[in-house]
Parts: sequence; structure tokens; C-alpha cells
Amino acid sequence: MSAVDGGLSAGGRTTAGVAGARRVPRSGDRSTVGGTDVAPPSAADESLLDAVRRRLAETGAEPTPARVASALRAQGRLLGDSAVLGVVEALRSELVGTGPLEPLLADPEVTDVLVTRPDEVWVDRGRGLERTDVRFRNEASVRRLAQRLATSAGRRLDDARPWVDARLPDGTRLHAVLPPVAVGSTCLSLRVVRPRAFRLAELVSAGTLPPGGDRLLRDVLDARLSFLISGGTGSGKTTLLSALLGLVAPHERIVLAEDSAELRPDHPHVVRLEARPANQEGAGTVGLDDLVRQALRMRPDRLVVGEVRGAEVTELLAALNTGHEGGCGTLHANTAADVPARLEALGTAAGLDRAALHSQLAAALDVLVHLVRDRSGRRRVAEIHVLTRGADGLVATVPAVVWGDRGFVEGRGAEQLARLCGRGRTDRAAVTEYGGRRRGPARAAPYGTSAYEAGRTAYGAEGAERERGTR
Repeated sequence: MSAVDGGLSAGGRTTAGVAGARRVPRSGDRSTVGGTDVAPPSAADESLLDAVRRRLAETGAEPTPARVASALRAQGRLLGDSAVLGVVEALRSELVGTGPLEPLLADPEVTDVLVTRPDEVWVDRGRGLERTDVRFRNEASVRRLAQRLATSAGRRLDDARPWVDARLPDGTRLHAVLPPVAVGSTCLSLRVVRPRAFRLAELVSAGTLPPGGDRLLRDVLDARLSFLISGGTGSGKTTLLSALLGLVAPHERIVLAEDSAELRPDHPHVVRLEARPANQEGAGTVGLDDLVRQALRMRPDRLVVGEVRGAEVTELLAALNTGHEGGCGTLHANTAADVPARLEALGTAAGLDRAALHSQLAAALDVLVHLVRDRSGRRRVAEIHVLTRGADGLVATVPAVVWGDRGFVEGRGAEQLARLCGRGRTDRAAVTEYGGRRRGPARAAPYGTSAYEAGRTAYGAEGAERERGTR
């Protein structure tokens, strides 16, 4: 039985490019299908692919080997098994999966896949952008994939609406822009959402969290402090927040309000709310501010806003000021010092005056965790800040702990952080644990397993000794 008659074998997986892009090998992947070598069609066969594609579209038939062979015969072409299977794989990749991007999206280290041009595909594995050897056949191939993915998300992508921002059925975040808005070629961006959140220990191992930083963040959670995680695009804010939410006590109810559902906390009691864009008639919008208002009626123990970037800032601050302790979220900001100004801009745009915004901010938010991407592309927690209100009534951030390549430095806000974390403790060492001694000159500690212990000594040797005896 030929490969065409018998169909594709179950052994091995073949990934062919969209509309005949070159095959991308995978670890353990076979180069045969049904015992026959598979070669994707050459550029000279693009017209043949189009003809077969049109015939199958007219009949609504799936691109099985037998049907493709029949369509080829209708074109007056008689090809061998290898060529037929190459056409089958090229066509099937247009209907199922993500074509040549599939092995990239299956890589557990990949967080982003970016298609800039047919011959320029990039990925981010947490070490900065890396160019891959994946290629599409042409611009039309990229466009077809983008439009098919948009359709699978229930969205429209065409010349009249040349961009789309949507979530695919598997949770992957899709953004695509068509020419001529995207000059030269369709641009496609995919943000991968993993089914399992990273654990805090894994983030320490990966270098995202410095040794001991996980214990400090646990203290923030245990004390039910309200906090924001800030950083630039792709700095790991969502990843860190998901990991932290997994440490919340299992009896607590977490309600998430997100523009696009990306948080995946490993927690037994999570309610997810997702914003909805307007339909094609421009109606039906559900914004994040709407979701925050609804979340407050759902008895949340922890109210979480996936990303604060609009009018929802007023709803969140109001909620945190009315007894909803332990609330948190993420915010785009280049530096920790920029956060108050960023929140002020969002609040002003939502109709909240400057004085009222800073008044609510001072009472609502306790801690700020800031992430950066260093020059090598590695994501890491760089600073933990507390908030203070000046004589002018404006809120500013004050560094409590700052991590660098060689260790950390105690900041002016260290004692305030100690008091805040002590608020949620029952043992007598709660207050002195971090701030039992007057803060002396900033001191650094070597990067390693003793970094946090050295920081505790900087905060208060007596408190650190007491904790060793009480835990």
C-alpha cells in the first residue's frame, strides 16, 4: 500500500511550513511519513498548491492524501508519493495548528514568537530575542496563517480591519497587523500562556528571583499587603504574579480581572473574569473597570487586576481603600520611581484629580516589586519599594531592597517594609525581625544562598536570631 492510499502513519510528527514553508525538524522527529520521504513543495509548485487549494475549498474536503492525489490528477499532474505528501502537509498546516511555528510554540522555554517577515522569525526564551531558522514561503503564507488564527479566535482580520488582538482557544495571545499598515509584510506576535505557572523556587533557579527574595515576597503575601509588580514589556510581571498567587492560602478566594486571561495561578479557588472587545457593530464592550466592579460583588479575599492600564485604576484604588487587603496587579513602568506618575496619568485620564489620586494611592498601596531585563535579556527582580507621601501630598516610591549583580543593598525604606511585613505576624519578633536596629550605612552582601540572611542582619541581627528560633 502506498503512502497516498494508506494515509499518514502515526509514527513521528512532521511539521511543514504554512503553504509549503520549509520543514522544521524537531528532536526525535522522523523524516518519513508512512515510510515515504516527505519533501515540501518547491517554489515552482506554488501555482499547483493554489490550484489544489481552490479545488478542495470548492468541495469542502479535508486535505487527505487520497483527495489531494485526486485534485492533482484533475490538474493533469501525476506525482509520486513524496510530492503528494508534501502537498498534503503544506495544505494541512494551513488548516490545523500553527504551521512552521508549531515546534516553537511547543518549546516549554519559549514565551513569545514574533514573525517580522516571511524569512524572519524570532523567539524569546527568557534570554532576549533569538532569531530562528524557521521560514515561510512568502508573505501570503504569513497572511493566511494570521487570518486563520484570527478566525479561530472569533475575530475578523482583513483589509477593512487590518489588525487584531485576541486570545486563541488554547490561551495563546495573538496580535497581527496586515500590510500596508505593517510595511512590507504581515507582522504576527504570539504570547504563549503555559498551562502551569512557574513555582517561586523555579524562578529562583532561573535567576528571576535572587536567593532569599522568595522569602521576602512570601512575607509580603503573609502580611496581606497590597502590591503592584512593575516593569517593562516582557520583563516577567505576569509570570511572577502567577507564581506568587499560587502561594496564597488555599482557603482564600482569588478573583482575577484581566484584559486577556494570562494569569495561571496554581490555586484551588480562582475566579477568572476577562474583558471583551466590541463586536463588529461596535457594541458589547466589557472593560476592566466593569470587571473590577463585578469582582467586588463576588466576595474576593484577593482582588487581582492582571494589568492596570486604564480607568480600572480608580476602581482598584477604591477597592483597596475599603477593606480589600492583599490586592495586587501589574503595571507597565520603566522604573519603580515612575510608578506614581504612571498611576497619576491613568487616574487623570479616568477623571480622578491629582490630589485625590495621590490620597487614595497613599492609603491603598503598600509595596512595589520592580522587574527589569538586563543587557543579556535575562528577566529579574531588581527592587522592592515602599510608598511614602511627602509634605506636598504627592506619593513617591522609596527603595527598601535593591538587588544587583553582586548582591543587594538596603535602602531607606527597609524599616518601613519591616514594619509592614511585621503587621501580619503573631510572634514577638515581628517588628524587630527586619528593623530591630537603626539602619546604618547601605551594605552589600555576596550573591548566594546567604544573601537574604545577610540582609536580615542588616535589618536587625536580634530579629534574625529570634526568627531562627521560632520557625
